[in-house]
Amino acid sequence: MAATAVRYLRSVGAATTAAPGTPAGPPPEALPRPDLRAVRDDERLLVAPAEFRRVLGHFASGVTVVTARDADGPTGFACQSFASLSLDPPLVSFMVARTSTTWPRIARAGAFCVNILGAEQGALCRAFAVSGADKFAGVAHEDAPATGSPLLDSVPAWIDCRVHAVHTGGDHLIVVGRVEALGAVDEGEPLLFHRGAFGRFSR
Repeated sequence: MAATAVRYLRSVGAATTAAPGTPAGPPPEALPRPDLRAVRDDERLLVAPAEFRRVLGHFASGVTVVTARDADGPTGFACQSFASLSLDPPLVSFMVARTSTTWPRIARAGAFCVNILGAEQGALCRAFAVSGADKFAGVAHEDAPATGSPLLDSVPAWIDCRVHAVHTGGDHLIVVGRVEALGAVDEGEPLLFHRGAFGRFSR
């Protein structure tokens, strides 16, 4: 707030400090504040977390592993909430819990690789969904071309990104990545997640 007031005074040509030996003069008028609208009690939708998960579980999604490499080595986590965001510029997004222990390492790296999993990679997803384990034990990978983030072997598609922006979203963070490289193979089926279980796409 103080910095905003100083910028305002400078913009109108007012002195921000009194000259030595001169009275300070009356304080400047406060900047107008926007009307802030809080959510009223009668607007709150009381939804039980279990019911929220049950209903939203009907939305089938793909499954990814988001990986990064910081000073301590490779890190990553299984992520269902990945989406394409923008074509120009090329942006993607994913959501991560604010309690995640992996996210601070990705943030420090400033880059990540989204590994889109195939239909036979359910076990790989489970390995990266375990907190505190050595998730890369026995997992073959190479460096993604733009950022050096871990690119897992045999994934049908991958997107190599720099962290572009981070927004708050309740108990999660919304991470936006700018795509710097990507690739895919033209065969294989995706791994799907629906109502708490893995599935596969059938034509």
